Amino acid sequence: MFQVKVPATSANLGPGFDCMGLALRLYNYIQAEESEKLEIILKGTYTSNIPADETNLLWKTVCKLWQKIDFQPKPLKITLESHVPPARGLGSSSTAVVGGLIIANAVAGNPLNRLQLLEIASEIEGHPDNVTPALCGGITLTVMDEDKLIPRTLAKSPKFKAVVVIPDILVETEKARGILPASVPRADVIFNASRVGLLVDAFINEEYDLLAIATRDRIHQNQRASLIPGMPQALESAVRADAYGAALSGSGPTLIAFCPYGKEDQIALTMKRVLQENGLPSATLTLDIDSEGAVLTEI
Repeated sequence: MFQVKVPATSANLGPGFDCMGLALRLYNYIQAEESEKLEIILKGTYTSNIPADETNLLWKTVCKLWQKIDFQPKPLKITLESHVPPARGLGSSSTAVVGGLIIANAVAGNPLNRLQLLEIASEIEGHPDNVTPALCGGITLTVMDEDKLIPRTLAKSPKFKAVVVIPDILVETEKARGILPASVPRADVIFNASRVGLLVDAFINEEYDLLAIATRDRIHQNQRASLIPGMPQALESAVRADAYGAALSGSGPTLIAFCPYGKEDQIALTMKRVLQENGLPSATLTLDIDSEGAVLTEI
């Protein structure tokens, strides 16, 4: 029997649209063993909208990898313990994709290395911003050069806490991407490009005071604000409450703030209050950055 622990992730981190992300110490757990027929058992906090049949994303990912390596499919008994909320911008689909690839690779005897798994994961997801930190841990930047991926880890154990504020609404990734414009003004491209450089520098050199500027964005966050009432005000309030910086997590609706030690509670309460004033209740979590990424164990 194999078990995989896969972390939640936060993508974009402001200006790093579709290329930057980080892993969080919040996990989905997957166990798999050979069986006479496919069986999917769902446990944990978030199971209501997860299919327990052949349409399950994790199982479809398992089958996709086996097809790629020409491995004879085997029925599995899969137990998924879900603690990462779906459709909230915390990489729930990436946990299924990364977990499925690792399980499939293990059952087949581990013929693929982590970079090869990452390339397949990125192909399935369409972009590497969530799957890279889910697989590798830490804060990551991934460059796509034609068919080649160049993943870089910027920091494994940064010296701050992440406050995630999870509004009580669903934002489907497809809808959140659909409202983005087909083209972007040159000034906005320059704005984001300069801040991605600053963001990378801030994480590598632990100059977290730069994050208030480095996490600003003009390509996707403002466009998605219509889906999340009070989002711009909540992000601004986080910095006023002494967060280093704050951003929309993935396609939302979750917001993430990078917080000095000891300031987490006041920042979480401030952001929660601002969203509530805009008619949007929310929950908050204070999390560390996961440094390991997905971990496979044989039981």
